[in-house]
Amino acid sequence: MSEIKTKKDVLKIVQDRAVSFIQIWFTDVLGVLKGFAITPSELEGALEEGMGFDGSSIEGFARIEESDMVAMPDPATFEFLPWRPKERPVARMFCDILQPDGSPYEGDPRYVFKRVLAKAAEQGYTFYIGPELEYFYFESNESPKIIDKGGYFDTPPLDTGGTLRRDTIFALQEMGIDVEYSHHEVAPSQHEIDLRYDAGLKMAEKAATLRIAVKEIARQHGVYATFMPKPIFGENGSGMHTHQSLFKGKVNAFYDASDKYHLSQLAKSYIAGIMEHAREMALVTNQWVNSYKRLVPGYEAPVYVAWARRNRSTMVRVPMYKPGKELATRIEFRSPDPACNLYLAFAVMLAAGLKGVEENYKLPEPIEEDIYEMDEVARERAGITSLPGSLFEAIHEMEKSQLMRETLGDHIFNKLIHNKKIEWDRFRTHVSRYEIENYLPIL
Repeated sequence: MSEIKTKKDVLKIVQDRAVSFIQIWFTDVLGVLKGFAITPSELEGALEEGMGFDGSSIEGFARIEESDMVAMPDPATFEFLPWRPKERPVARMFCDILQPDGSPYEGDPRYVFKRVLAKAAEQGYTFYIGPELEYFYFESNESPKIIDKGGYFDTPPLDTGGTLRRDTIFALQEMGIDVEYSHHEVAPSQHEIDLRYDAGLKMAEKAATLRIAVKEIARQHGVYATFMPKPIFGENGSGMHTHQSLFKGKVNAFYDASDKYHLSQLAKSYIAGIMEHAREMALVTNQWVNSYKRLVPGYEAPVYVAWARRNRSTMVRVPMYKPGKELATRIEFRSPDPACNLYLAFAVMLAAGLKGVEENYKLPEPIEEDIYEMDEVARERAGITSLPGSLFEAIHEMEKSQLMRETLGDHIFNKLIHNKKIEWDRFRTHVSRYEIENYLPIL
């Protein structure tokens, strides 16, 4: 059911299919999916006027004295939930969060992304994204007990998660979401599903739906799926390599046949923008304390701010051009992880790239040697900087960023930093098992 739907379409589908409930979805400032269900009798009013709710208990939303919010469903996002019983179908719609007077609510992450997309559209660009989401299957959510010992591209019997991935993909396809690849990843019990690229807002919501589908199908199989960036010590963490490009109409604005890398000047400035602002947007693309357990040398996650074509140790990779594949010219941003707020993460990526284009940032030469093998002096000589090494460092970098404040808006910018300072304080005052095991016996 991927065709664009109107309010009239939705009302007819709900009546014809005897839909039992319609779930209204949105996210808080951290990207955690929130929602409530309405019955068909409430649907027409919801589509016309929205549904009021109390936003004071939603993370990053309003204070108690200004808590009235309106959830306005977007009929274009209406889809059935395949993991719910077919005889009493349940559908969902994403929504915009509005003020009681009908104006957009500045604390709504969807609004933030729509605002940056509108800026790109004013310049004639359509933003396309293709994320690759990695995740783990565990026996439960109480401990990271693996369900298989497979490795990269392994098949059964080493890969015991194939059935779960298959059922997840079937569910996504029922919802009109195209999947390009799925496979076992490097770490034991780690898997990946790659979505076929689509325009910005559609992809944010497809990826959000993928995260829910992965978890729901896993639950039906009696296991637990997690997008936690680094759940197992000594193993690779989970990333969200994000392929992106700008189009003007049907023309890929990133492609230039005359360039030795087949990259347009616009594409080069876009990459330079991502690189220039990578440190300050890390708090959005890698927003948890645990995110920085993944961003360490030696586990395939990019740590250094550099770009290349073949080199997978760099933060940005440009897949090699294949003749006749001009439309596939794109960049791959490799540092984000799949536990981010998708709306905000995609928004800051686009904003950083557009900033590079607007200011005509110059792109340095690619780094094709393994950066992990370079010493600090060699990296400094090559002009290679590092991503933040901790949530604390990421907070400090974002606090200084005018671009992040402009992109997110004062409300979300301040709420996110406040939330993350609390998270860091809780983490740094926590006494871990490592400390007990290593220091208690000798101190």
